[in-house]
Amino acid sequence: MATIYIDNVPYQVKDGDNMLSACLALGFNITYFCWHPALHSVGACRQCAIVRYRDENDTRGRIVMACMEPVVDQARISIESPEAKKFRTQNIESLMINHPHDCPVCDEGGECHLQDMTVMSGHNYRRYRFKKRTHLNQYLGPFLHHEMNRCIQCYRCVRFYNDYAEGKDFGVFAVHDDVYFGRFTPGVLENEFSGNLVEVCPTGVFTDKTLRKHYTRKWDLTNAPTICHHCSLGCNIIASERYGSLRRILNRYNGEVNGYFICDRGRFGYEHVNSERRIRHALKQDPAGQWQGMKTKQALAEIQQKLRAARKVIGIGSPRASLESNFLLQQLVGADHFYAGVSAKQAKLVQEVLHIMQNSGVRTPSLKETESYDAILVLGEDVTHTAPMLALTLRQAAKNQPKEKAKALKIAEWNDAAVREVIQGQKGPLFIAAPYATRLDDAARACHRAHPDVLAQLGFAVAHQIDAHAPTVETSGAVQAFVSQVAEALQAARKPLIVAGTSLMHEALIHAAANVALALKKLGKQSGLFYIVPEVNSLGLTMLGGQDLDAALEEVEKGGVDMAIVLENDLYRRLPAERVDRFFQRVPTVVVLDALANRTGEKAQYVLPAGTFAESSGTVVNNEGRAQRFYQVFKPHDDIRSSWKWLQQFVNDSALAQTNLDGVIIRLTAAYPDLKGILEAAPGADFRVGTQKIPREPHRYSGRTAMLAHIQVSEPKPPEDPDSPLSFTMEGYVGTPPAPLTPFFWSPGWNSVQSVNKYQQEIAGMLKGGNPGKRLIEASEQATMSYFTDMPTVSMPPNGQLSIWPAYHIFGSEELSAQSAPIQERIPEPYVAISTADAAKLQVNEGMRVQMQLNGTTIELTVQVRNDIPEGLAAIPAGWEAWAGITYPFFTTLNPIHS
Repeated sequence: MATIYIDNVPYQVKDGDNMLSACLALGFNITYFCWHPALHSVGACRQCAIVRYRDENDTRGRIVMACMEPVVDQARISIESPEAKKFRTQNIESLMINHPHDCPVCDEGGECHLQDMTVMSGHNYRRYRFKKRTHLNQYLGPFLHHEMNRCIQCYRCVRFYNDYAEGKDFGVFAVHDDVYFGRFTPGVLENEFSGNLVEVCPTGVFTDKTLRKHYTRKWDLTNAPTICHHCSLGCNIIASERYGSLRRILNRYNGEVNGYFICDRGRFGYEHVNSERRIRHALKQDPAGQWQGMKTKQALAEIQQKLRAARKVIGIGSPRASLESNFLLQQLVGADHFYAGVSAKQAKLVQEVLHIMQNSGVRTPSLKETESYDAILVLGEDVTHTAPMLALTLRQAAKNQPKEKAKALKIAEWNDAAVREVIQGQKGPLFIAAPYATRLDDAARACHRAHPDVLAQLGFAVAHQIDAHAPTVETSGAVQAFVSQVAEALQAARKPLIVAGTSLMHEALIHAAANVALALKKLGKQSGLFYIVPEVNSLGLTMLGGQDLDAALEEVEKGGVDMAIVLENDLYRRLPAERVDRFFQRVPTVVVLDALANRTGEKAQYVLPAGTFAESSGTVVNNEGRAQRFYQVFKPHDDIRSSWKWLQQFVNDSALAQTNLDGVIIRLTAAYPDLKGILEAAPGADFRVGTQKIPREPHRYSGRTAMLAHIQVSEPKPPEDPDSPLSFTMEGYVGTPPAPLTPFFWSPGWNSVQSVNKYQQEIAGMLKGGNPGKRLIEASEQATMSYFTDMPTVSMPPNGQLSIWPAYHIFGSEELSAQSAPIQERIPEPYVAISTADAAKLQVNEGMRVQMQLNGTTIELTVQVRNDIPEGLAAIPAGWEAWAGITYPFFTTLNPIHS
């Protein structure tokens, strides 16, 4: 720690930091634009001026930029010096010369960092009376609206997009005194993290186009802390509602998970909540196939009667439903009749991941922690598409080893421009072994593409080269060269990280990754093992136990199952359609609880409207084993309710049927001691600050009476929430609530997302009171695990056929976000990607149409001929509805369509 004097008052601050970060951490208000906690300092905007003094005898000092001034012991600065205040005021006046006077109609109004800093600087009157500079705006795709006239040239956008996220299709263009930020030509921004420009930009240049379509002033939004449900990473987000529809998603800072950013699927995939396919009332299908709406009371009575009459009822859970919902279904049907709702193959893979996490003794790092590793092997995963935010953190981790050169020159890590000048774009030891090219390849030092069986062999070979006691496997020359390069880099690293997952449905890849991590652990390294699992609650569902979906269908085939309850699960996305069809033919009564109409619901006898993440509260467990609570944003006006609340109506336990969310959690943790940590994931519903709840609405919220005046003139009583310490009003505690309960970030004078600084213990560090969530699995130093020995042989297809594997897409492969209109604009057309050698054999060219047999159905696909696909292997998009339930890999032929 260092002691610095700010306006002659001593303070203890972190040594090695910069003055701006140190002052903000202490709670001082200093204006700034170009600095960002994740992007660090470049000193471009000149807005954070302070006066620096040589010693206590210096009365004049000199103006310096706080973001570029290092913290040193006994340093003396002044924030309130008249010279510094005048400099900041004049600087912001110059930045405002060409800025339009459009705050009342600007999308950013009321949540604008430029507004906050202008007021904070004391500049409140414009003297400039001449013509302003203007620009043409660009079309940047379905996610972002571009308004270039509002730009103040802070360079944040290009630094995030090009330097941090390493996008290639965005830049800064300048001629004379005119600077422009955008694309070379109008078009869709290709980077998967482009939506973060909404929060990175301190003005209204880049705004959320999806919010713009149903715009609401930011202070009129009802907000809640929740969890992104579109992959297994469990990024923290803020969901916002008005008039019963979800309006936007913002990042919610968590210093151990997603930090300051989220991916575009997480930010723009929310529109499925507002979809026309939403189920809003209880429905019943008669024997003739006709659907009719039902009153809630009638639907409950009929289903309860069916349950009482049924001899055998089974329940099918879901990895996208909360722990509470799955647990109540299990309690309803009994543990022996509860099925996890995923295929046997996927269930076995996730069970194996959980077993390794619990027993290997190798640490599973948090998402944010992966940035600290200095050598990485990605084995079999296209992480940009299966766990997008991991790709962003790995890009930062790949820079750690090159940054050591800057450290040797005593250049502070926060001095961004100087660090980049030293490393000159060098790539750290990031290695990717995948069946085809990935979006992360450009950040890697070396890549190897091969059949997944070969990739597993490669992993086993790396482990053996690190530790001769690990099982060995014969590899070819090209593979062995890559193996040696990877093994040497991992052995030389201080903190090596191994990344693998379930996307290729290949158990040997999971075991190979574990072997490498175990070998490094035996070598004394601080190794990390990071597994990606399929869905938001895959790990939580596995911890609850239960058989797989194949076992459920086998039980149905035996006969005697009178009734089945399917929880938030489209079975046609899990198994081949003919098997699911037989399930519906043999079960007389099927009750489906889900939010969106799907093929499973169409075959059921009863459908109950389940809440999405925006209308429900519950707990999920992410891929690192972190239990996190999500809260409903609003209470819908129709019959929609949380799945666990529907299930409460059917359980034969009066205490469980009448309790709130806390009561369900208490019963759940009593039944599953391994899940006891979820009690600490967030405060209980009875938590209060004094006597006050935490308001979901900001204190500037308006229109409460007017928005319902067409129903009744008097303002109705706001709805109550017995399941959380949050209120559906603007009344309540105004201050810093516990981190898991933070519905929005705001502080006096700080209306933008930059106000998160006021909620942190230190800038870019932990939130006050600790980061949200509770880790349920911690590596034990005493744990021992033997090496896995299931080395695969390469399984090649019969002559004339190809081995088909899944190719994941951030836009399209995930079930819920694919129902969001903006995401649908980014979903690629169905295709099959094959190697140049196979294209020559089949006599097909790029863009030709071919036919493929899938489960007895013929589908047509467009051919992509690619150099990155190994011979004998082909890839089709994973998750497309026409073949979502297929089991990979499979062999088939491609038949060209000749016009």
